[in-house]
Amino acid sequence: MRIEHIGLWTIDLEKMREFYETYFEAKSGKPYHNPKKGFRSYFLTFDSGSRLELMHREDIKRPNVESYGYAHLALSVGDEKAVDNLVDKLKADGYTLMDGPRTTGDGYYEAVIEDPEGNLIELTAE
Repeated sequence: MRIEHIGLWTIDLEKMREFYETYFEAKSGKPYHNPKKGFRSYFLTFDSGSRLELMHREDIKRPNVESYGYAHLALSVGDEKAVDNLVDKLKADGYTLMDGPRTTGDGYYEAVIEDPEGNLIELTAE
């Protein structure tokens, strides 16, 4: 068994697609549009084969508050130097670094950043 994909509701579908393509080398599939439901989406595929579905509907509104449910998306970007380099690039481009880079108590080397809509992404070394 494996997780096939993770779905993420977005406010700005195109901005989020561009973010994951630019910083994480995701490859976007063709856009999907269901006019009856007002639904639009993209499936993004990473080199590992894992996928992220970015979804948008005008009637979906999500407050930016902590709650129960998914906490973050963890992406392994290579070694510690790769984590540090990506953090530097993201910070230089105006993205918020929430924590790290650091070695956690359970031995992970990681940093946590926010994507353009405030979702947390944990950048890890393999």
